[in-house]
Amino acid sequence: MPRNAVTRIPAAPANVAQHHFESEFTFETDCADVHEAMASADPGFVLLDVRAPSHFAAGHVPGAVNLPHGKIIRSKLSDYPDDTLFVVYCDGPHCNGASRGAARLAALGRPVKKMAGGIHGWELDGFCLAKGW
Repeated sequence: MPRNAVTRIPAAPANVAQHHFESEFTFETDCADVHEAMASADPGFVLLDVRAPSHFAAGHVPGAVNLPHGKIIRSKLSDYPDDTLFVVYCDGPHCNGASRGAARLAALGRPVKKMAGGIHGWELDGFCLAKGW
């Protein structure tokens, strides 16, 4: 077998790989699942757009609340019960704002997941954006 950057390090044993990949679902969800949940009367989470207000106004996921990641503090979350699940997103894979927001929420003891793909993934999936506030 040719040795290259892909094959040089062997893959993890199947049981280890299974645990690793299944555990990712405790940290992330995807745009299609968020879209489906947001279409229901009670999605079971609060969707947070953690981008700047100007980006939110230009286009955001319908039903999202704008709270920039740098402004996530305990007092801004006081209207939500402590067990409220937050799903955060930013621009997309090239942006770490969602991870920053998720880390801040977790540091405050809040349950959190990241919407993989962010707004870029949302649009790639063909879902519409809301504009304004």
